[in-house]
Amino acid sequence: MTQQVAGRLRGKVALVTGSSRGIGRGIACRLAAEGATVVVTARSADPSPSVRNGENHLLAGSLAETVQAIEEAGGIAIAIPADLENPVDRDGLVEAVAEAAGGIDILVNNAGFADYSPVETMGEETFDRTVEHYLKVPFLLSQRAIPHMRKNGAGWIVNIGSSTGLSPIRPFREYNKTSGDVIYAATKAAQHRFTQGLAAELLDDNIAVNAVGPSTAIRTPGAAALLPDGYETEPVEYLAQTVLEMCTAPAAERTGLIAFSLHYPWVTDTVVRTLDGRDELPRREPPSWSNPNIRPTGL
Repeated sequence: MTQQVAGRLRGKVALVTGSSRGIGRGIACRLAAEGATVVVTARSADPSPSVRNGENHLLAGSLAETVQAIEEAGGIAIAIPADLENPVDRDGLVEAVAEAAGGIDILVNNAGFADYSPVETMGEETFDRTVEHYLKVPFLLSQRAIPHMRKNGAGWIVNIGSSTGLSPIRPFREYNKTSGDVIYAATKAAQHRFTQGLAAELLDDNIAVNAVGPSTAIRTPGAAALLPDGYETEPVEYLAQTVLEMCTAPAAERTGLIAFSLHYPWVTDTVVRTLDGRDELPRREPPSWSNPNIRPTGL
């Protein structure tokens, strides 16, 4: 299923949340390389701390750096800082995007908060923040974006999922016993179901709703501390390409999928390109140890 390389999103406006670094930056760069005007957003314009277990951890990456990367590759980017935990910032974000860029065609709900802890010892605040980031925020941003997309006659919503949201491998691995990812994984499972349900609601409006998660894991600044030593990770380009594929077809053709970044390109013969769109990357087969509950063409 080789696709045209350049300009597949020309004339489209995309909002990518949590795009100051990591997965969000990769997705923003890939969409911009295909001609989209990309609005990038994060808590602040400068590098901002991630709060884990009540402590601030300053991570590398800023919106200015993302905008610079996109512009240096010939793309168009607009930075709109917004704290998605702040109701005022959150409620006004989509309208600010529409005003600054002339509308919104694509929404990528990528921003997240991961603070792993066993259920027995997890604080209620951590529980609430996790649910808010992975279910409430995508719900609210989608709700505000839908009227703009309906007016345009088409739209694409992509939620960033996770293989942790699938049933764990049995017999249980040591990771499942000790990682403390239960609440994170439960909200990702809920996000998958939200994706499929919203896809059904919006099918007749030609608004596609899909989810894309890493087949294994991506070593981002935020995720590095959560990954066990020696864990094999994957490049962000494969996930960014899979997100792009979910933003290009009519809803009747491709909606309601829970797809994974190595599995989907491998089984569909999708060409994966660098984030700037200039070079083709090698085919990359999903590892044999990835979650067997992943369906290669999407759930």
